[in-house]
Amino acid sequence: QVQLVESGGGLVQAGGSLRLSCAASRSTISIDYMRWYRQAPGKQREFVAQITRGGTTNYADSLKGRFTASRDNAKNTLYLQMDSLKPEDTAIYYCAAGSFGSVYWGQGTQVTVSS
Repeated sequence: QVQLVESGGGLVQAGGSLRLSCAASRSTISIDYMRWYRQAPGKQREFVAQITRGGTTNYADSLKGRFTASRDNAKNTLYLQMDSLKPEDTAIYYCAAGSFGSVYWGQGTQVTVSS
């Protein structure tokens, strides 16, 4: 099992930046992949970014260039650096981890971007 705790959300003006963190309860080296998703009000949850155990990153096409996922294995923590934020980035951001065929979710952190 993996417990995930997100943090770093908040209120930011358009054009600003935020960095989200996702702390895992066990070594991120042992986790197959870690992902960020987001869910805006009234919309389905959507994929944001992924980083694999080997360090390969993938992003939603619409977010490339503004969002950057990274991982600190020493701290068992996944990060999401979000730059040039837009009001449409307002959502709850969730961290997910895939390991041995199971997927684990964090509780989410709210990001609100004001215009």
